[in-house]
Amino acid sequence: MTTSLVENPRGGYRFLAGIEPYSSGVVAEPGWEIVHVGLASPLPWREGLACVRRHLEGSGRERHALCGVELRCPEPFSMDGFIAFNKQYRAVLEDWDMLVAGANPIARTNVSPVVEAPGESVVCGFSHTEPSNLQRRTFIVAGGGELRGSLDEKNIVRAGETSDDAIMEKAHCVVAIMRERLAALGENDLLSQLGVYTRHNPAKALAEAIIPGLPVAARLGVRWCYARPPVQEIEFEMDMRGVVRDIVLDLS
Repeated sequence: MTTSLVENPRGGYRFLAGIEPYSSGVVAEPGWEIVHVGLASPLPWREGLACVRRHLEGSGRERHALCGVELRCPEPFSMDGFIAFNKQYRAVLEDWDMLVAGANPIARTNVSPVVEAPGESVVCGFSHTEPSNLQRRTFIVAGGGELRGSLDEKNIVRAGETSDDAIMEKAHCVVAIMRERLAALGENDLLSQLGVYTRHNPAKALAEAIIPGLPVAARLGVRWCYARPPVQEIEFEMDMRGVVRDIVLDLS
C-alpha cells in the first residue's frame, strides 16, 4: 500500500490508497472541511447510500463530496463472503463514477454489533466535504483490524486466537496501523474521536497499547463499540476522525 496521498479534485479532499473496496483515510483540501453525519435511523446499505446521495445533491453538493461511509453488518463474514460483499459495494460506487484512476477514494468502517445486530447490512453514518474557511485540517482514518496487506486469512495477526496475549498483540498491530495512516494524512493529531470495536474488554489494550501509541487518548478517551470486526478471526478494530462538525440527521 502506498503512503502517498491521491488528489480527488471532484470531492475536495485527498485520500490514502487502501485496498479495492475502500481507502485507508481522507483529509480535506484547503478551502474544504469534512463533516461527519450520524444517522438517527440506520438504513439498508443500498437504500442508505442512495439517501446520502440525495441529501448531498439536495444540499447543493455533488455526490463526489462523499468521503466516508460507516456500515453495520449482521455478523462477521467469512473472508470470501466479505470479498463478495465488497464487490457489490464497490459496484455501486463505480456506477456513480466515484472512483479516481480506478481506486476507491472513500474511507469506510464496517463492523458487526454483538448485541442488537441489524438483520442486513446498513448505513449508520457518513462523512462529506463542503466549502469552508476552517484553518485546521479535518480528516477521517478508515477502520482497520489486525490484518496487514490484502484480504487473506494468512495476513491476520494470530488468526483464531483470543487469549489475552493474542488480543494485546492484535491491539498493538491496530494501533500501529492507525499511527501510520494518521501520519500519512499529514501528521495531524487534532483528533476528535477514536473508535474501538471489539467484543473483548478493551481496558488492557487502552492502557498498554492505545494510550502509549496515541497519547491523545488519555485526554480524549475512546468510544468503545461492543462490536466485532467484519471478518471472522479478526478481533480488534479501530478508526479515528478529526472533525469540528459532528451532527445527526434522519434521512429515513
